[in-house]
Amino acid sequence: MTQKIARHTTSCYFSDIFGTSASKLERYGAFNISLLTDLPLFIDPFLLFHSRRKVYRALHNHIIEYLRFLRDKSTSDAVTPGLLRSWYFFSEVQQNWLGFSASGNKGRGLGREFADALNRNLHDIFSDFGEERITKGSHLEKLCLIKEGVGRDTISDFTTNLIKGYLLRYTEQFAQTHLKRGQKRRFRVPRARFNFKTQSWEERSYTLPAYQSGYVLLTPKDILTKDDTWINKHDLISDFESIPDAIPDDQLRAQVDNYFRSILPKRPKERDEARAKAKVYLRFPQLIDYFIKFKEEHGQQAARRSKSLVDDSKLLYVDQFGSLISLLANQTRFYETGNTTAEEVRQRLTFLKDVIENKGGHRVFYLKGKPVSNENDLHILYRLTWFGSRSTVTGEANDGRGPVDFKVSRSSQDITIVEMKLASNSQLKRNLQRQTQIYQKASDAQTVFKVVFYFSAQEEKKVNKILKELKLHDDSRVITIDARKDNKPSGSKA
Repeated sequence: MTQKIARHTTSCYFSDIFGTSASKLERYGAFNISLLTDLPLFIDPFLLFHSRRKVYRALHNHIIEYLRFLRDKSTSDAVTPGLLRSWYFFSEVQQNWLGFSASGNKGRGLGREFADALNRNLHDIFSDFGEERITKGSHLEKLCLIKEGVGRDTISDFTTNLIKGYLLRYTEQFAQTHLKRGQKRRFRVPRARFNFKTQSWEERSYTLPAYQSGYVLLTPKDILTKDDTWINKHDLISDFESIPDAIPDDQLRAQVDNYFRSILPKRPKERDEARAKAKVYLRFPQLIDYFIKFKEEHGQQAARRSKSLVDDSKLLYVDQFGSLISLLANQTRFYETGNTTAEEVRQRLTFLKDVIENKGGHRVFYLKGKPVSNENDLHILYRLTWFGSRSTVTGEANDGRGPVDFKVSRSSQDITIVEMKLASNSQLKRNLQRQTQIYQKASDAQTVFKVVFYFSAQEEKKVNKILKELKLHDDSRVITIDARKDNKPSGSKA
């Protein structure tokens, strides 16, 4: 027998689950998050620094004040293991449903490695906090330019924790104004505010949207971005040629140029130049401040870039993916649950293929006329569709031999693996040939499905050639999905 799920429209976004219109969230300025899986957006502290809004600038000042507090403590022997955990350890703020978790909203947070690195480096990296001579202000992101392993997710988690009190008040105001009594309740939230007098984190109570056994946090769109922070290590290297022009000291410019040329090979490749630039920053660390100054002076570009990325994310992850979920719910039996995970996965993939190929669903994979080029977007879509199921779906599950895209399970005897790939993936043949069999053995999965999306005739030809070479063209566990738009009826609707 199958468990019948009532046909419905989208029910994985905040607006649908809480019965409030998306337009209300839009007017309030909040992003309409999914409550099934994190969306790949995060808070960029530079947007707080650069904002015209006093409340945002005050939040950035609070972050710097906290870092200054930690810096002063790092110079003494007062940081015991207990205080290190209290002051430096931070859990991911799961309740905002943003970040880089491929399954649900559980990330790693900031633990021992981050705490030790921050405690060791604060005095050197942030010694001039509040007394900058080159930059206009202090920036947390400076840590990611110097310390290996500190990236956008680390900076985002730290920022979100330090402005958590503001996000709680922001969400509470929306809940009190727009949600019904049964949709919200009073929560006691730990680590909501840091008290500099007592040097400790305090709990506070808030009335918040209630979901499952916890609460939900909303985040303003105008402090969110995608891909990377405005101040980042990639740009530190790629913008290297622009930095010397910003240095007023002729002697320093000459020294930088001379040293850079002296360490380059005669016929440098791209990786040689990148290594040489990194060595220059180590030799002349004041260049990092000039890079940050350059970023400050182009701050308006950061705001425009982030707005464009967030708008595109809303269009793809909420509007377009939401429309595909509605098609699946209303025009297929997608939300009927099979007896086993293999039956359920096969059924859902069959309906997904039909909706994309024959009912206009292909259109949701195009943004500004171009097809999605990141496999993570496919994974987000697949996870967004997976509700109304008795199975547990884990994204990027790792059973010891590397992560798989999805593990669908009901018990240790009923596990199915799903790998979703783009035809443009340069490792497609290798993945189809070897990778999933290794994963299957490691996780004791009974069945493996491999799904390949293609967006052009050339990609279709490539996929068919690989499947024939591997003798997989008749394998029912390999599912190709034609998401081309040049071979679909013009009247199809998404």
